[in-house]
Amino acid sequence: MQALIVAAGYGSRLRSVSPSKPLTDVAGTPLIARVINAARAGGATGFVVVTGHEGARLEAFLHAFDPAIRCVATPDWSLANGHSVLTGADAIGSDPHLLMMADHLFDPAIVAAAIAAPDAPLTLAIDRRLDNPLVDMDDVTRVRTRAGAIVAIGKHLPDYDAFDCGVFKVDGRFHDALRASIAAGGPGSISAGVEALASLGGARTVDIGDAWWLDVDDPRALAQAEAALG
Repeated sequence: MQALIVAAGYGSRLRSVSPSKPLTDVAGTPLIARVINAARAGGATGFVVVTGHEGARLEAFLHAFDPAIRCVATPDWSLANGHSVLTGADAIGSDPHLLMMADHLFDPAIVAAAIAAPDAPLTLAIDRRLDNPLVDMDDVTRVRTRAGAIVAIGKHLPDYDAFDCGVFKVDGRFHDALRASIAAGGPGSISAGVEALASLGGARTVDIGDAWWLDVDDPRALAQAEAALG
């Protein structure tokens, strides 16, 4: 299964460590290389990477790392991450594919579980361990579910029963929902697209169980990643 990786943002919270978040060194290997390697180990067969901030450096690295990786530059990397998804939509197509973030590390088993999940417009890998010590409660995206479906999603959701792990399986219906959300004045985030599908019953979940994942968003999380992977 093909994978679309969003790697366009500024990465302000890691700026003191590295000018390019995807190229941040994690125990001797760039962050995005770890993402790609784990995704491939979980079953991803090809990659489209949406670039933006420090895009030329990132594209040069990816070309050397694996010439088969296709890079697509977003016109405005300062926009919400859903715009980056739509930048990559034409390249990745409307068939089921993985969607992941360049700053989320994960056990390959999470990708395998997403691939194996029943087809739906969107399936999100979720962590139900609300006491997971690796989760940054000030930044994590929270999810409320019911019977395997997403009911609500957001960083400041007061009532939730899971965390968003940053690994999705989606198809063209998610792209359509995201476009419609933006056209209606929505913020253009991936979460807004998920909410649009959730309102139609089209956003499902897959539970990761005790699998490891980490959002490498600041120096503290980077230290946690290096401790786990070094």
